[in-house]
Amino acid sequence: MDNQRPPAGNQRNDENSPRRSQIIPILLLLAIIFIVLKSLWPSTADRIKFTFFVDQLEQGNIQVLNVTGSTVTGAFKVAPEKPVEYDANGDAVTKTDPVGTKYKKQFLTTLPNDSHEWLRNKVETLRIEALKNDKGDSKPIEATFQDADTFGYIFVTLAMLVPLAVLVFLWMMFRRTQNQMMGGGFFSGFSRSTAKRYEASDQQTTFNDVAGLEGVKADLQELVEFLKSPEKFQKLGGRIPKGVLLNGPPGTGKTLLARAVAGEAGVPFYSVNGSEFIQMFVGVGASRVRDLFQQAKEHAPAIIFVDEIDAVGRQRGAGLGGGHDEREQTLNQILSEMDGFAGNDSVIVMAATNRPDVLDPALLRPGRFDRHITVGRPTQKGRLEMFKVHTRDVPLDNDVDLERLAAVTIGLTGADIRNLVNEAALWAARNNKTRVGSADFDYARDKVLMGAKREEVLSDSEKEKTAYHEAGHTLAAWFLKGANRVHKVTIIPRGRALGVTQIVPTEDRVSASEHELQDQLVVFMAGREAEKLIYDEATVGAENDLERATETARRMVTHWGMSPKIGPVSYKTSEDDPFLGREMHQQRKFSEHTAELIDGEVARVLLSASTRATELLNQRRQDLEAVTRALLEREELTELEIEQLIGPSVHGLAKDHTIEAPVKPIAETDTKPL
Repeated sequence: MDNQRPPAGNQRNDENSPRRSQIIPILLLLAIIFIVLKSLWPSTADRIKFTFFVDQLEQGNIQVLNVTGSTVTGAFKVAPEKPVEYDANGDAVTKTDPVGTKYKKQFLTTLPNDSHEWLRNKVETLRIEALKNDKGDSKPIEATFQDADTFGYIFVTLAMLVPLAVLVFLWMMFRRTQNQMMGGGFFSGFSRSTAKRYEASDQQTTFNDVAGLEGVKADLQELVEFLKSPEKFQKLGGRIPKGVLLNGPPGTGKTLLARAVAGEAGVPFYSVNGSEFIQMFVGVGASRVRDLFQQAKEHAPAIIFVDEIDAVGRQRGAGLGGGHDEREQTLNQILSEMDGFAGNDSVIVMAATNRPDVLDPALLRPGRFDRHITVGRPTQKGRLEMFKVHTRDVPLDNDVDLERLAAVTIGLTGADIRNLVNEAALWAARNNKTRVGSADFDYARDKVLMGAKREEVLSDSEKEKTAYHEAGHTLAAWFLKGANRVHKVTIIPRGRALGVTQIVPTEDRVSASEHELQDQLVVFMAGREAEKLIYDEATVGAENDLERATETARRMVTHWGMSPKIGPVSYKTSEDDPFLGREMHQQRKFSEHTAELIDGEVARVLLSASTRATELLNQRRQDLEAVTRALLEREELTELEIEQLIGPSVHGLAKDHTIEAPVKPIAETDTKPL
């Protein structure tokens, strides 16, 4: 028992040591405050009225006089009694002090305006009279006159306040250090997590609110079942995945799926953005991660959802000059919390990103993010379900066919469909309609796809060149089987484009053959070749076409092995590396000679497409002129109108429908100004 007493005493001393260590800074702070207040506090002299001062001056009872600006200080020869005060009628009033009370020898008064010179002359006169009548029993007035020294006051004030400010700063830093050690205090909120917590009762989103994505919801349903009844899986030795990574293009519904999982499971849901962990102070992000997981553990089972995790989970040590200290410390803390030395089976981490290629490998390994779920663009069935969800509160006209809308919106995400429906509803409201019709969706298509109409008017020559350019694209897509279907062509300036040919696929596709890619290259080059055929020169309007054609041709040669001279070899370059400077220390995996061959093959593929486009336009010269004249006359042609001009397309007869393709086409060609 005796051996246990000293540690107990030491423990009490340790508990009181933070309080004792704070006594010295507090005492120093109070001492400096007292000194400053003492220096700025008025002197102990009695304040007197100026008239009383003049009387004492006339009586020769002033020994010392100091005049600084309008402030007069000094000392009496003999402390006088305080005078009796009188009211407005001249009657004496009660004294403020007992009878016989005297002033102190030091006094203070204020000099009225324009009295400075009078006082100086008066003092000089009294000095002269005192010298003339000097009998050796009195001294003349010792008087000094100075102008108001504003700078001096400011200097003295700063000299007092600067040390005070330094001490306050040091004291606050001391408190901050104590708070970090003790885990609380004035600055404790700075390192607290900024995640928003949603209780089970607050979760209104379920899987019924997520249209389409049936495969993704099936993968997440197992997560929901474990959160509801974990014993079902644990009795067979199963362990729930610690992390689920949702990756896919923007707008596909990753965040919505995370909310739906929390709503289905009925557990607390913590939502935070990856960028909210990063601060300018090193260590704050890691502290916020610790606080977030601590809160989740206290309310387990729970879900932590980190949106845009690539903001904090990028590869460590990547890029020029290494990684960012604060970001890497935050990432290390996330790795430790998810699967560190102390395991955690009660908190599930869900994260979303559209850049899984930049994430750190340690974050993606099993034990942290065990499951990687790709949330892709919806199929036609999924798009139909999304249209049904987003039009639940929209009164639709009888001519709106949601199945037709889903069929012609290939490539749209859930966010795109919601935006399309919203634009159509807004346009119908502007036109005072009671229901949203097909024409409103057609207007929404044009606005979302090409932007609002520009007010500028093209000159006749520019308009004609744009018409020939778009007619070239139209003919190539119309008569080449490997190209996608033309839905609409216009020469009305919209957004950044002078003219647009809308070319979209007719079915959901995830692959393309070599001859299809070659036909698409011909479509890209046909606009430029049409201008050269008519005007014997090219214009700047083909800039976007050349960029996209060159990118496709280079991928054909270096990524997909579609060059007979290069062969089936991948020569992927470092241009796709997302980290600045990494390519500086990476050696290229092919020689200069191979690079020259690649450039030559890319040029060959593009020249071949250009030649094919020229041959096609020469064969279809009359059709080119017909489409161009119709564009100059109407400024916009639909698929049916083009079919009436030059006959049916190789893709089949056009269908009579109002909604063409309210989506950014994957093979759209446009003419952009210089």
